[in-house]
Amino acid sequence: MAELNVDLVAADRKVWSGAAREVSAPSADGQIGILAGHTPLLAVLRPGTVKVSTAPGQVAVEAQVSGGFVSVDANVVTIVVDEITEVAGRESSLA
Repeated sequence: MAELNVDLVAADRKVWSGAAREVSAPSADGQIGILAGHTPLLAVLRPGTVKVSTAPGQVAVEAQVSGGFVSVDANVVTIVVDEITEVAGRESSLA
């Protein structure tokens, strides 16, 4: 199965980077789910939870964000956030 290449960055650091199966993010128009093969997308984020899953039931990182944007193109997901107030990860490579 195809994977997503995900970069989650805050204004002051790279928070998480790696391969993932699914990304969930709070866009201004509602919660969005991103899987491999997603159409290109650029969306503004509202405050809420960003979740990156590497396999069903395995959350690599879960973070509360204050806003930012998400970009998707050719299975590359870039999430740039204003602030991260909480980060939890099970198998993460958090900076």
